[in-house]
Amino acid sequence: MADAPQEPIFTSVDDVVERLATTGYLADKSTATSVFLADRLGKPLLIEGPAGVGKTELARAVAQTSGAELVRLQCYEGVDEARALYEWNHAKQILRIQSANHSGAGENDWAETKADVFTEEFLLSRPLLTAIRRTDPTVLLIDETDKADVEIEGLLLEVLSDFAVTVPELGTITATRKPFVVLTSNATRELSEALKRRCLYLHLDFPDEELERRILASRVPELSAAVSAQLVRIVHVLRGMQLKKLPSVAESIDWGRTLLALGMKDLDDTTVRATLGVVLKHRSDHERALSELKLA
Repeated sequence: MADAPQEPIFTSVDDVVERLATTGYLADKSTATSVFLADRLGKPLLIEGPAGVGKTELARAVAQTSGAELVRLQCYEGVDEARALYEWNHAKQILRIQSANHSGAGENDWAETKADVFTEEFLLSRPLLTAIRRTDPTVLLIDETDKADVEIEGLLLEVLSDFAVTVPELGTITATRKPFVVLTSNATRELSEALKRRCLYLHLDFPDEELERRILASRVPELSAAVSAQLVRIVHVLRGMQLKKLPSVAESIDWGRTLLALGMKDLDDTTVRATLGVVLKHRSDHERALSELKLA
């Protein structure tokens, strides 16, 4: 762990709200409180919720407002320790060994060569190790943790408990400055209780209509309040349907920008039919929405 206490990023919950707002991220009190406590307590923040509610965007906003570097580990089925932590540059190692062979190295020189190819020069640092080694402010985003295999959780537990990584050939590398850690999950599978105990927990859902109108006003300020209200109302109706993919907040913003680009001053039935592809990306979702909105 870090040898000395670190200066916190935020001074209060209100400070979180205000500073995130400068990046365009409008946080409610619950979200801001979770971010403040994760910063103050030095604990990872696990954010769970459906896709498209702003989990990843929150990590980006914290990085932006704190002037930190965002280091991202994108999880997926089959991601392994080499992709998450570190691996050796085997091609470069082979070239060095071949060079030693061609130079007619003796037994002592060969022993030195074997030791030499397991040094910093040949180490490929992946996101977890990169974040731990950084001395400047860092936000470590472990994105879509639930998509990774269960085995990766053991690695995360080890790294997040001590903020240290052991490379057998180099020894233990310990963080001198702990990163602000955000884990996200779409809840496609349950994460282990052990991993959850390491973290503070925040559940993010789609914003209510009032907050989503504020988000639209922030991201698409040229859009009229009347059209914004119509758009948000329709998006919330769509989210109440049994769709393959519910419209995300980002897609609401895209829809607002689309209407602005088309010069639309009203979200009438014809405009909804013509632009629905901005927010719905499956044919079956289109058909269901048009039917339930009585636009078919």
